[in-house]
Amino acid sequence: MNVIGKVTVLPQLPPSIARLSELAYNLYWSWTPHAQALYQDLDPSNWERFQHNPVRTLLEVPQARLQEVAADRAYLARYAQVMADFDAYMNHPSTWARRNAPDMKPVAYFSMEYAFHESLPIYSGGLGVLAGDHCKSASDLDLPFTAVGLLFHQGYFRQLFDKDGWQNEAYDELDLTTLPITPALTATGEEARVRVRIGERDVQVRVWNLNVGRIRVLLLDTNVPENSEDDRKLTARLYGGNQELRVQQYVLLGVAGIRALRALNIPGDVYHMNEGHAALLGLERTREYVARGLDFRTAVETVASSTLFTTHTPVPAGNDAFAYDLMDRYIGSWPAQLATSRDDLYALAAHEQMWDGHLVPTFSMTVFALNMSRAANGVSELHGEVSRDMWKFLYPGAQAEEVPIGHVTNGAHNLTFTSQAMRDLLGTVLPADWTERLEDEQMWTAVEQLTDQQLQDVQRDMKRDMITFVRGRMREHMLRNGASAADVAATETLLDENTLTIGFARRFATYKRATLLFRDRERLSRIVNHPERPVQFVFAGKAHPADNPGKSFIQEIYRLSQEPEFRGKIVILENYDMHVARHLVQGVDIWLNNPRRPLEASGTSGMKASFNGSPNLSILDGWWREGYDGTNGWPIGEEREYADLNVQDDADAFSMYQTIEQDIVPRYYGQRTGEASWAHTVRRAIQTVSPRFSMQRQVIDYVQKYYRPIAARGAHLAEDSSARAREIAGWKGWVRQQWPYTTLSAQAQLPATTRPGQTVPVSAQVNPAGINLSELRVEAVLSRGGHLTHVPLTNRGGGTFSADVPLTESGLYSVGVRMVPVLDGLSNELEAGLIKWA
Repeated sequence: MNVIGKVTVLPQLPPSIARLSELAYNLYWSWTPHAQALYQDLDPSNWERFQHNPVRTLLEVPQARLQEVAADRAYLARYAQVMADFDAYMNHPSTWARRNAPDMKPVAYFSMEYAFHESLPIYSGGLGVLAGDHCKSASDLDLPFTAVGLLFHQGYFRQLFDKDGWQNEAYDELDLTTLPITPALTATGEEARVRVRIGERDVQVRVWNLNVGRIRVLLLDTNVPENSEDDRKLTARLYGGNQELRVQQYVLLGVAGIRALRALNIPGDVYHMNEGHAALLGLERTREYVARGLDFRTAVETVASSTLFTTHTPVPAGNDAFAYDLMDRYIGSWPAQLATSRDDLYALAAHEQMWDGHLVPTFSMTVFALNMSRAANGVSELHGEVSRDMWKFLYPGAQAEEVPIGHVTNGAHNLTFTSQAMRDLLGTVLPADWTERLEDEQMWTAVEQLTDQQLQDVQRDMKRDMITFVRGRMREHMLRNGASAADVAATETLLDENTLTIGFARRFATYKRATLLFRDRERLSRIVNHPERPVQFVFAGKAHPADNPGKSFIQEIYRLSQEPEFRGKIVILENYDMHVARHLVQGVDIWLNNPRRPLEASGTSGMKASFNGSPNLSILDGWWREGYDGTNGWPIGEEREYADLNVQDDADAFSMYQTIEQDIVPRYYGQRTGEASWAHTVRRAIQTVSPRFSMQRQVIDYVQKYYRPIAARGAHLAEDSSARAREIAGWKGWVRQQWPYTTLSAQAQLPATTRPGQTVPVSAQVNPAGINLSELRVEAVLSRGGHLTHVPLTNRGGGTFSADVPLTESGLYSVGVRMVPVLDGLSNELEAGLIKWA
C-alpha cells in the first residue's frame, strides 16, 4: 500500500463513560490500578498488546463494546468511584504544599529521561524512574512544578534474547497520536514551537504536553517537517548515538527547554538539573540576563543562585566530558551571545583528564553544572561522601568533607509499585488518608497489627501473579526462537509458588555484578536443589547496546539457567521495563542487590520490593546502608572497601551464600513465631522502608533543604537588576586577582601531650594584598580521627590573628591554619574556591 497520510478516528464514548478519554490523558491512572482496570476490561488483549496504554486501548475498542459497558451497572459503579477519586485528588482543598509551603515558588525540573509507565518508553533505567517518581510525588504534594525532557520517538530499546541468550536491540517507532500527550498550546492557542541553533543550523522544536496528576511535563521533539532528516533524528533515541549526538541532545534539553518554558509563560524561580545532561540550561538563562544588560559574570551569579544540581554518578568515567573542538562545533557561537570569551566560558567546565596517555582539557558537563549552580547534592549519604571526594579538586586546599555537595537519599513512588492487593491490606490498619502521609513514620507502626496469615495470603497471591507472568514471557521467548515443543511446554512448570524466591533486576552494568551469585556453582546448586528447603531465582535487566561485557553477563546467566541443575529454578527475563519491574518487586520473597561498593549511588528497586513486604539482601551501599536496621532484611559483606576486586568478590559471594543458607532459608521455611518469624521481617520491611524511602519524603526533603532556600537566595541576588549578584561577581574577580599576592604565616605553641579541655595558643600573620581583612576568615583547623574542627582566629589588628584553641577530647590532633575569602550572601564559605594554608 502506498500510504499518502494517516488519520486517527477518536472513539465516540457514550455519555455515561465519557470521561474515560479525559482520564486517559492524565497519568494519574499509571499509579491507580482501579483506573487501569477500567481500560483493561474494555479489551484485555489490546490492553496487553499495546503496553497497557489507555489511549490506544480506547482507539481499538469497537463501538459496540463501549455501548455494552456503558449499560453495565457494575462497570458504571467502578467508573463512578474512579472518577470521584480522580476529582478528589485533583481538587483536594488541603494538600501538603497548601498546609506546609503556601509560599512555595515554582520549580522547573530538567531530566534527560523519565519513566512514568511502560507505554511511554522514554527511559532507560534508574535515573528515569527516579525522575518520573519525582514528578508523581510533586503532583501528590501539589507543588508548583514543571518538568522538561525530550520525546524520543524510538525510546530506549526493546530487548530480545536470541536462542543463545545474547541481547539484541529492537527500536520501535512510537505513534504519537496514540500516546497520552497533546500539543502544548501558547496563550493565543497556537502549537508551541521554539528554535535553537545547533552548530550552523537552526533547529525547530515542537513542544508536547503530558499531564501527570496536578503537574505538567513538557517534552521536546525535533521530528517536524521543517527540519532536515538528520535534525529530525535528534530526538529519535535515548542514549543511542555517539558523542556528537549527545552534545546536540544536551543543547536541545537545556536551551530549547528553557525557551519552551518561556514560550508557554511557565514561571520558574528554582531550576533543578537532574544529572549533568541538563547543564546547558545555564547557557540560555545566562544569555537572557546578558540580553537584559547584565555583564557575563553578574549574569552567571544570578543564574547560579537559583539553580540546584543533583549528581547520580559515583565514578569519574560516568560523567560526560567532551573535547573542546567538539564543543566548538555546537556551542561555538555562545561566547559572543554571552558577551564573554571562549576561555572564560569553557573555564566554567574545565576538567583536565588523561585521554590516550595525554592530559587533555575537557568540557565536563558535571563541572559546568557545579559551577552554574550554588547548591548540589548526591542521592544517598554515602554517595554524598563519594561525590565530595570526587570533586574536591575544584576546591584546592579543601578537605573532602568541606566540599559543598550535600545529599538527599532517593526514594520511590509507593503507589506506582505497591500492588493493589497490598494497598488494600494496608488500608485495613492505616488511617483513611494514609496515601497522603506516606512519609509519616509513626503512622506506619500500625503495620504491626497485620497478622502473619494476612501477610502470607497477600504475598502468595502476588507470587502466583508473578509466576504466571514469568511463564508467559518465557513461552513467548521460546516460541520466537523456534524452541522444541518440549521446551515450550516446560515453561508451564517454571518456578514454584511454595519455594523461596529471590529476585534481581537492574541495569546490567558490570559493577552491579549480576553474576556474583554464580561464583561458586557447586554451592549454589546445593542451595537451589535442597530437597526440603529449595531456593529459586528470577533475573531481569538490560545492558547498554554498546556494553558487550554487560551483555556477556546476561548470556552467562541465560546459559546457566539452561543447565540441568538450574533449569526451571533460575530464570532470566528479556525486555526489562516498568511492567516487568512491578511484577518482580511485588512477587519475589527477597530482593537481591550486590553492586561493588561504593559504586551504587543509591538504587531504588529494593525499596519497591519492601513496599510489598519483600526484605532486602544487599551490599551496604547506596540507600541500603541507611535503610538496614538489623530487623528488616540482611546485609551482604562488610561496610568497607577493598584494594583487590577479586578478594572483594570472593568475600561478598561467601557472605551471600552464608546468609541465604544460615539466616534466610531457616527463617522462611521455619515455623518460628514472634520476632524470629518470617512475618516479623516482612512487617519490619514494610514499616521501616515505606516512609523513610518514599518519594514523598524525598521531595519534601528537596523542598525544605533546597527549593525554598534557593528560591529565597535567588530572589535576593536578582532584585534591583541583580545588584547583589553584581557585587558578588565583582568581589570574586577582585579577590581572585589579588589572591596570589596574599601571604599567611602561623605559629602554634603545642605541648607534646596535654589533657582534654586544655587550650593551645595559635596565632597568624596575614598580608591581605589589599583585600579587606573583614572579608578574610582566618581559622585554626584541627583534624582528629579524619574529622575537622574549625576555630576562628580573632583579628587583633595589624594583620595579626590569634585564639586559644580548645582540645575538647583525647586523641591525636593535627593542627593547621588557613584563610578563606568570605562575603555575606555567598552560598557557602568555599564558593570563591580559594583557600590558603600557612
